[in-house]
Formats: sequence, C-alpha cells, structure tokens
Amino acid sequence: MIFSFLWKKIEKNMKKLLLPLLILFITTLNSQTPCENGLAGQYPCNGYDLQVFIPCTDFDANNANDSWGWTDPEDGTEYALVGLDNGTAFLDISNPTNPTYLGKLPTHTTASLWRDVKVYNNYAFVVSEAGGHGIQVFDLTRLRDVANPPETFTEDAHYDGFGGAHNIVINEETGYAYGVGADFSGGAHFVNIQDPLNPIGEGGYSSSGYTHDAQVVVYNGPDSDYTGKEIYIGSNEDFVTIVDVTDKSNPQLISNVFYSNTSYTHQGWFTEDLNYFIMGDEIDELDYGFDTRNIVFDFTDLDNPELAFEYTGPTSATDHNGYVDGDKFYLANYKAGMRVIDISDIANGNMTETGYFDIFIYGNSAGYDGAWNVYPYFESGNIIISSLVYSDPTYIPGFYLVKSSSLGIGDNTISNFNIHPNPSSNYVNISATETQIKTIDVYDLNGKLVISNQYNSLETTNLNISNLSNGIYILKINTKFTSKVVKF
Repeated sequence: MIFSFLWKKIEKNMKKLLLPLLILFITTLNSQTPCENGLAGQYPCNGYDLQVFIPCTDFDANNANDSWGWTDPEDGTEYALVGLDNGTAFLDISNPTNPTYLGKLPTHTTASLWRDVKVYNNYAFVVSEAGGHGIQVFDLTRLRDVANPPETFTEDAHYDGFGGAHNIVINEETGYAYGVGADFSGGAHFVNIQDPLNPIGEGGYSSSGYTHDAQVVVYNGPDSDYTGKEIYIGSNEDFVTIVDVTDKSNPQLISNVFYSNTSYTHQGWFTEDLNYFIMGDEIDELDYGFDTRNIVFDFTDLDNPELAFEYTGPTSATDHNGYVDGDKFYLANYKAGMRVIDISDIANGNMTETGYFDIFIYGNSAGYDGAWNVYPYFESGNIIISSLVYSDPTYIPGFYLVKSSSLGIGDNTISNFNIHPNPSSNYVNISATETQIKTIDVYDLNGKLVISNQYNSLETTNLNISNLSNGIYILKINTKFTSKVVKF
C-alpha cells in the first residue's frame, strides 16, 4: 500500500508535516468517482474516471450541445466552454471535481438546439442556427476576474455577415474563421478574425453545396503539391469535399470523395500526419442498422483521395463528433458516451477501442440522446463531454468532466523508472531502467499541469521541484508512466 511505503520513507520528525498532505490525498481520492469493476457510480466505463457532472438546469438551460476549451496562457488555468440551447456557459475547471461556474453569455437572438463555439487568440467565437445570430465574440481573459459568479456576460463584438450558422471552424494558424451551414444553406463563409474584435467577411465557397462541419489546416502532409496551402475539408451531407482556400477571393476545388451506404456525411478529423481523415456518417446506424461506423479515407494524394477502410464500433449507437489527439481518436458516440480508439496502426487498417465513459445508462441503441461532443485537448488530461436530451425524457443532459484512470492517483508500471528521493524538498532523481526519458509532466491533485519538460532521450535526470508548494503530485513520464511524488 502507498501509505505504508510513504511512512517507511518519512523520518519520524517529518510525520507531523506530511500528515495534512495524506489527509488531502484521501480527500481527493474520495472526491472523484473512480471507474471500478466497469462502473463509475452509475456510469459504465473502461479506463476513465468521473471528475464531475453538472446538469443543464444548473446553467438555466434545457440542453447542451457543443463544447470547447481554453487554457489561459498567463497561468495555465483551464476553462470549459459549453454550448447551451440559450447561450454559452464558462467554467473554471482548476479544481476539476468542484469546478466554478463563472457565468453565461446569452444567445444573441433566440434559443436553438444547435450552438457551436471555438477559440482563437484568447477569444471565443460562437454561432447558432438561431435566426440572425451571427458570430458572438467574447474576450476570455474576462474570466480571470469574475467577482460574483455566475455572471451574465455580454459579447465584446459581433459579426452579422450571416445570420444562423450550423457550425464555426477556426484555423488558428491563419486567423480565419469559417461559418459553415450559414443561413441553413451555405458552404463556407470566410471571416478574417486576426483582429478578433473587428471580424471582416472575405467571401466564401459554396460550389460544393451545404457544409455541415469542416476542418481547415495549413497543409504539411504527404502531398507536396499543397505544402503550405490552406486546405478546407468539408463534410457536405453526401460526400467529403477538399478545397484550397489559400486565396480567399478564388478558392479552388481539389476533389470530392464519396463512399457507399451514405446517409449523412457529418464530421471528420485528420490524423496528425495528415495521411488519413476519419469521418462519421451520423444517420447510417439508423438507416442501415450498422453498428457505429467511421469511414477512414486515405488522403495521401489530395487530388485522388480513396476509401481506406471502415471502422466498426462495439455498439449500435450513433456517432457524432470525433477528434484526433496523437494516436487516439475521441468519439462522441451519443448513447454509448465517449469512446476512445487507438489509431496507432491505422496505416494497416486497424483501429481498436481502448476505453470509454458511457454517460447514457439506458442502453446503446442508435439515436440522438447522450454525448454530443468531446474536448480532449487539455494538458491536464481532463476531457469535456457535453450531452443533450433529444427524445428520452428520463435522461438528464449536461456537462461531464472525465479523466483517464492512468492519470489518477494509482501507479501505472512505474517500475520502468527509479525515482528517489521521494519525498523530497528540492530535486527528484529519475533513472530509466527499460526505456529512455523523453518527457516529464507533473500535475497537482486537481489535474493542473505544473511542470512540463522535454528531453533528448535521457537515461537519468534531476527534476527540480523546489518551486512547488508542499503536497502530493502526479508524475507522468513519456506521457504513459505515472507515479506519486511528495514535496515537503
């Protein structure tokens, strides 16, 4: 047990000092809902713990939809941005088991089931299918100094170059936003947001028809014909379209790619090497009776994209939004909750589910209740799941925060490394026994990243923890191996 290990390592005259830390350790364990024997409380799970659930009613809303995240560059504080039917909620998740609801930006016009939010340069950009909504611009740095939460916020700027839009896509490298499904019939509407408080419309592209969702990147993938170009990948109801939008005044269609058993080409995401595009058809499970299906396209030649293979999940639930982070694909799978899929062998046609957190406890059938969106990009490892109720009145929608169990308190094959002294007041020596040290990240017990170091494959290093406050921390090596470290 960790407690006996700690006491053996701690001299008698240090017991008084560390006792409060161990009490904090126990309290933190109890404040989470760990995934044990396939359940985190009432929620089916595999490898992911529940940090917190907040129902939509706490935000004075009936439903949630999209979600995104912002990390304050000044101090690393993480914030959750949650789309609601009647506005956008903002939460400080520094303490992920007891986040602070800071306030809400009400909808610009009327309520709508569809709302989408993205972030650029410390500003949130919000669209909705509500008529006349346009883009709301909100300065996220205002969240640093909320005196009496929850506040009712006002927008800092507004763009009215279109009315309702289904979604907003932002290329943070270029400072362009793309309103898609604008006014319910459009393709991409180009908006220059390099000065966030003065967005400027710069035309658009609708030759491929209606775009439901998209991803836009500055291309550095395998097709050298397009290196450095700004490439738009649109999910256009019946097919995927690839467009060069580098010149906003003259966008050029590169190609369209089709697939069989099409119902509704909904949303997709590039793998990080830009070789593959993982796409979800939202209605095929209902129309064809498939288990969850994701279509994987080979995009190594953008002029001639091809179907690579299809991934089939373990349930019949409808798939919605999916995002890639490294070798993982995080899928909002409606009634099957969040599914986490290993794509490290995607080049050989293999995708393997490695974990999940199921927020809908009434079954995994096709349909639209449950997980709408996931946001897996916080450094702390906390993952947002936003959910809605569509047809099942027994389901309570809202905001979930979950985290991999391997980022929790327990050790995870740390035998690959020797760590001493531990506890320590200044330095911890870390020596590799089976693999070299490439990265070291240290998290506090609230999941906040407090140290992040990269190395050129070292066999041993001294980690300086002298600037940390006294307490217990989670040490993560090479983004995989975890252990506890006590600073006194």
